[in-house]
Amino acid sequence: MSYLLALLVLILVLFTYLYLRSRKLAGADLSEFDREVAPFAVAKPSKALDDLNQYIREMFGGPGVSATARSGWEAKRERFDTAGLARTDLKAEYRPAEIDVDGNTMTGSWTLVEGYDPDKRILYMHGGAFTVGSDISHRPLSVALAKRTKAAVFVPNYRLMPENSRRDTITDSRVAYDWVLENGPDGPAKAKSLALGGDSAGGNLALMLSNWSRENAARKPDAVIAFSPGVDGTLSSPSLKSNLETDLMLKPLLGKLMKIPRIILLPAMKRHSGMNPADPDQSPIFDDLSNLPPTLILAAQEEVLYDDGARYTAKMEAAGSSATFQNWAGGLPHVWPIFDDKIPEANQALDGVGDFLNAHLNG
Repeated sequence: MSYLLALLVLILVLFTYLYLRSRKLAGADLSEFDREVAPFAVAKPSKALDDLNQYIREMFGGPGVSATARSGWEAKRERFDTAGLARTDLKAEYRPAEIDVDGNTMTGSWTLVEGYDPDKRILYMHGGAFTVGSDISHRPLSVALAKRTKAAVFVPNYRLMPENSRRDTITDSRVAYDWVLENGPDGPAKAKSLALGGDSAGGNLALMLSNWSRENAARKPDAVIAFSPGVDGTLSSPSLKSNLETDLMLKPLLGKLMKIPRIILLPAMKRHSGMNPADPDQSPIFDDLSNLPPTLILAAQEEVLYDDGARYTAKMEAAGSSATFQNWAGGLPHVWPIFDDKIPEANQALDGVGDFLNAHLNG
């Protein structure tokens, strides 16, 4: 009997320890920023959307990649780049560039369209869950933004996980930001106007940079846009569970993760990334969101990161910053604007983003 009692006490102590630790890692309660947001636009059911969803099932619905299987990650990255290269309809020049990061070279490329203004720049952070993606995979978005703004769009190839750390993605992003302020597609030259953009994981980096630039860069960006950004590394947004079945792209990545109790998940996440999940460097929603540039965030109502974007916008507004959130309903996928060759809603969203950027880059 004494052994059973000792075991129960040990279990209770362990549970209490894990609970208190998870509470410490969870950050502030963000539920006060939950809002009902009327749909900005509603996608109409169409064969084009059905075809896109089938493409997403084939592209993202396969088995995951082991963090130790380097060849697996390389194959997945190659698949993403192949999708970017397949867009032969894109008309632009891709001018390579290299940036020094503590003695290491970070590559990237400028996307330039006819009539571009080298002094008007967009730093675009590609998505891909911090593990895949590149300046090549995200050409559809860099070209779309360049066409609509005539800005020179730079996409850096920040270091990817798992062979690099989460902190490396942050360091590289900050170096790229400082570099783009001082260098254009034609060589060293200060930017006259600069916008930040990103999708998904790249949206996280763009919003982190917007916060960081207030005190740490030569100046803040003139505007920020984010497609379906993930902003909360503690994974507390309600839509992460409520929209899991309707998010065809991210369900394979997050499905098993969201079944893990938070008292186990949060410490494991800290161990994996080497950072507190609520650290503002990796979870920008936990930062001070006052005195930020005009920001536009778009998210699909049925995707798991919907509440991340909605909460971030609400917290920005509460802090007195100018923020706009667009709720796109009707079954659109995660980061749907990248599929501008497949569905009309992608071009509709990009046209609005172009208008927003032009209003601030030309101001």
